Amino acid sequence: MNSARTAAAPLLDGLPGIDPTWSRRVDVPDADQIVRTWHLLERPANSESPIGTMICLHGNPTWSYLWRRFLQLAPDGWRVIAPDQLSMGWSEQLEQPRSLAQRIDDLARLTEALGVTGPVVAVAHDWGGPVLLGWAERHRDQLAGIVLTNTGVAIPAGTTLPPLIRIARSAPMLESVCVRTPAFVRGATAISRPRLPKEIRDAYASPYAIAGRRRAVRDFVADIPLESDHPSRAALDQVVDGLANLADVPTLLAWGPRDPVFSIRYLHDLRRRLPQADIQLYPAASHLVVEDAPTAAADIWEWVQQAPLSADPHRALRHPADPESEITTEVRPLWAGLLERADDPATAIAELGPRGVVPISFAALERRVADLTIGLVRAGVGPGQRVAVLVRPGIDLTVAVYACWRAGAAIVVADAGLGLRNLGRALRSADPDHLIAIPAGLTAAHALRVPGHRIVAGDLPPIMRARMRVSHTLAELEELGRHARQLDQRAGIPELTPPAELTELAAIPPSPGPDAEAAVLFTSGATGPSKGVVYRHRQLRAQIDLFGRVGDLRPGARLVAAFAPFALYAAALGAAAAVPDMDVTKPGTLTAKALAEAVAAVSATVVFASPAALRNVVATADGLTDDLRAQLGSVRILLSAGAPVPLPLLRRVQALLPNAELHTPYGMTEALPATDVTMAEIEQAVAEVGSRANGVCVGRPVPGVRIGIAPLGPDAVPAGEPVDVTDRTDLTDCTGEICISATHVKDHYDRLWLTQQRSVAAGQQQAGQRRTGWHRTGDVGHVDARQRLWVEGRLVHVITSPAGPITPVGIEQRVEALPGVELAAAVGVGPAGTQQTVVVLVPTGGATARRPLAPAALAASVRQAAGSPIAAVLVTDRLPVDIRHASKIDRSRVARWAEQVLAGDSLLHRDRRP
Repeated sequence: MNSARTAAAPLLDGLPGIDPTWSRRVDVPDADQIVRTWHLLERPANSESPIGTMICLHGNPTWSYLWRRFLQLAPDGWRVIAPDQLSMGWSEQLEQPRSLAQRIDDLARLTEALGVTGPVVAVAHDWGGPVLLGWAERHRDQLAGIVLTNTGVAIPAGTTLPPLIRIARSAPMLESVCVRTPAFVRGATAISRPRLPKEIRDAYASPYAIAGRRRAVRDFVADIPLESDHPSRAALDQVVDGLANLADVPTLLAWGPRDPVFSIRYLHDLRRRLPQADIQLYPAASHLVVEDAPTAAADIWEWVQQAPLSADPHRALRHPADPESEITTEVRPLWAGLLERADDPATAIAELGPRGVVPISFAALERRVADLTIGLVRAGVGPGQRVAVLVRPGIDLTVAVYACWRAGAAIVVADAGLGLRNLGRALRSADPDHLIAIPAGLTAAHALRVPGHRIVAGDLPPIMRARMRVSHTLAELEELGRHARQLDQRAGIPELTPPAELTELAAIPPSPGPDAEAAVLFTSGATGPSKGVVYRHRQLRAQIDLFGRVGDLRPGARLVAAFAPFALYAAALGAAAAVPDMDVTKPGTLTAKALAEAVAAVSATVVFASPAALRNVVATADGLTDDLRAQLGSVRILLSAGAPVPLPLLRRVQALLPNAELHTPYGMTEALPATDVTMAEIEQAVAEVGSRANGVCVGRPVPGVRIGIAPLGPDAVPAGEPVDVTDRTDLTDCTGEICISATHVKDHYDRLWLTQQRSVAAGQQQAGQRRTGWHRTGDVGHVDARQRLWVEGRLVHVITSPAGPITPVGIEQRVEALPGVELAAAVGVGPAGTQQTVVVLVPTGGATARRPLAPAALAASVRQAAGSPIAAVLVTDRLPVDIRHASKIDRSRVARWAEQVLAGDSLLHRDRRP
């Protein structure tokens, strides 16, 4: 087909981010052989060896300006074409509305005229999605990959048309909102978060400055096929049906979850239709995700380049085969320890609270799990599904979690301590199929729009059950399972010995394979939005076994768990657990009395508690009776993780638990434990290093873990791949990013493709071994001559001074050793590369001065002790810490406060707190 190509009029001159030479007009006959004039932005491949073409299609009411960064960042060898759909942007304004079918056909004729032959990566946004997907289905032989940003092909089940679209599409408003006024046009950019600069908002609106050029905006809205007899309904249904033919095409869904139009439910709907899709969420972004997240274009190009072209240019981009997929080594079921004690009348869990001590035996616990497993399966819970659990630690939580695992489902666990907004964001991102919650959790989930069929752990009045759409209670499902088992027994079938007979008689799926999803656990969000961490059964089993080894948790051991996950792990190891009377979302609510009572309930030999919990335990120890204090003598091991534990605090804990060996294992949600160290070993390390200590000693790797260090460059960016420092001494005291390789490291970050890519470094696969690679922890540190790891802080908190990178923890430790200093944070202030070090501290007794500048004598002491040049010393009442452990200082927030204070912001002087 012939086409005329001409340079466009200077309509784009002065628009930010646009190179006017990209602008073209192309004449292409449509299906009626009427020549239509298209406007497009095009950047040639700029290479003697073209790789492929990226076609970017906008929706309504945007235009090709949306894709300017994709043209700016196009790698050599890639041609980028971003057309304005007919009647939209600067393309020809047609007299008659264009239907979905016509738009798909129009695009096909345009790409033919432009000589597009493939391989093609198709990128679309908003209602450009159905158009480009329709094109993709017709050009499957050219298609190499698909990228969709905040779009949809159908209204997800349980969802109504977004209010903004419903209002705009209504007959009374359609003309007014879309044509007579620029309300709809301006609304598209008004919902961006953060607010877009005026020149960018004006650029999006520039083609639609007059009413005559906004008719197509109205027509596009009217063409949304909601009604069954809508003229475009058949075309959209055809697009939806055709998605099955794209299920082997590499796909990326890049999404802004704050979109009031295409909410996260549209993302989940697309993922179900394109199950192979990678997902990259931008938590702060709204509808125009490539504007709200300025790195999105670069991220998408990175994704394209990660999916290598096959030798045949007309075949799809293919992801490399996963070498792990062929590994089928047997893994013990997560519930194996519980089954081994299925006839044991000994206490398995003891809950402590207002009702006193509520125990359950191993035998009764196993029976409840078996009954609930049958009930869950008959309620529709099964393999491949996710179940969000909002239940307090204790018996009901343990029963629910193990029943979900045995039914083949994965659990989704987010800490209520994240705060309601972050909790809702986390659970929505995981897209659970079911939700098990106590009444308060159910109310919160309803308000937070968490998806999933509702199961309540407890009782609800009938009117509330209907309002919350509760299908069952846990008790009802257990009774259902119990009844099914009794019927089997009456039929002459012997007592079940799960899992084999349970599987056979109750239609329970076989035990999940080692690579089935087991859990989605959310990080604390201490240095950014909380991330979902996916564990498969083999990884979670390896973590549980390693935790049992470090804590000496074998069958017969007894644990007090002041942190919810470890109460669950006890049953997997055949150990008993006690849950103390405390608010687990607030570690600092654990008192010495509550700890002692929990120890007494099961004669505990092991205790796990966070540093914040231990801090309050020692602070409340004076109130202990002699009997309760004596109970603490049964503890042989104490574990504390989640944040560094100061040596003075450990010494006070040791006085309270005189017979316990104190361990502070190092790790994170993605890999715990990684190293282990005792208080005695810390004392020895500190004595050896003395004032030269730079960081917190976290000990040596636990069995099966290898430590790598990616040395920091002058800009505090890791230079190159990690170097395995396990059993090496030639990299002693080399500071870099800490990397971990082990079988219990998380599988991936959930729906955060880019985050996952950047968290993994290449790993070596030895013969007969599973490839694990390196997990980049985001922590910085070094290994000393005795192979002990020292953590020096977070990578994002490294100070980039003119003299090179400075890590914060060593400075903080030296300052906190000064008399009169309770807590300190060392932060960088100023532009990267020229930052100055500022120390913000909490004096003993709190800050009392009206101004945040430290007194001259205190500042002088800090400068002398710090061991590094200090530009300023500030004081405050408290330092912000993470929600989960209440121990990790939010240095980024402290740095922003310090910078504003030093800039002379008088408003902040009235608030001494970061």
